Amino acid sequence: MGKIRTRILGLEEVEQKQKKEQKEKAAEKKKIRAPGLKGGERMVAVEVDEEEIEKMEKAKKIVEEAEEKAQQKPKEIKKKTRGKNYQKAKAQIDKNKLYSIKEAIFLLKKIKYAKFDESFELHLNVDKVGLKGEVELPYSLGKKVKVAIVDDKILAQIEKGKVDFDVLIAHPSFMPKLIKYARILGPKGLMPNPKNGTVSPNPQEAAKKFEKGLFHWKTESKFPLIHQMIGKISQKDEELEENIKAFLKAVGLSHIKEAYLKTTISPSVKIEFKG
Repeated sequence: MGKIRTRILGLEEVEQKQKKEQKEKAAEKKKIRAPGLKGGERMVAVEVDEEEIEKMEKAKKIVEEAEEKAQQKPKEIKKKTRGKNYQKAKAQIDKNKLYSIKEAIFLLKKIKYAKFDESFELHLNVDKVGLKGEVELPYSLGKKVKVAIVDDKILAQIEKGKVDFDVLIAHPSFMPKLIKYARILGPKGLMPNPKNGTVSPNPQEAAKKFEKGLFHWKTESKFPLIHQMIGKISQKDEELEENIKAFLKAVGLSHIKEAYLKTTISPSVKIEFKG
């Protein structure tokens, strides 16, 4: 026989208290014991509002989408293919041949297919990072270099955002005034610097050198590579050849491991040099 529960009748307050105690005991029996809890411990029900439930649903959806993407096969990366004109031009180049500078210039002009005046580009693989210098080529690069000397008028133009020069030369006395324009000139590579000769006590003399074609070259910051425009395809072969030889000499033949010549959109031709 089960336990006999006694109830005192007639006393309403006592009766209500007993009913309350009985309900609490009944509710206690319905609590579920969680695995790992010690004897006597019970799980406690936690109320979760609708906002929290919505967040949990979103988190669940994100996890499911991530798992679904992980199971999907990676998309194949399509290799970029060159056009027919490029392929046709490339077919006329012997990749196993070392061309003389004269032969390379002649060949690149022969396989030209662009409708604009392309630039001739020299690409060098050298023996170390950090090589740099300056060179004045015997012939122009096919375009006139516009050189400006800093004065109050130039400063006023820069203030308005007008920058219509290729090289900016400054007297040392103007450098404090130029500092405020570093954010404009710096990204364009136009900020005067004593290391590249654009800060000079004789700005007029420095300007003449740059107008003749003086320019500075250097390797990439992290790789032993030098890239330099050397002229235009419309120039005479002899002029291009002399410019190439002058640049190779300025870099130093002993530093050069490989040299390639190309035009703006053409395949490259490996050229020989005497190191």
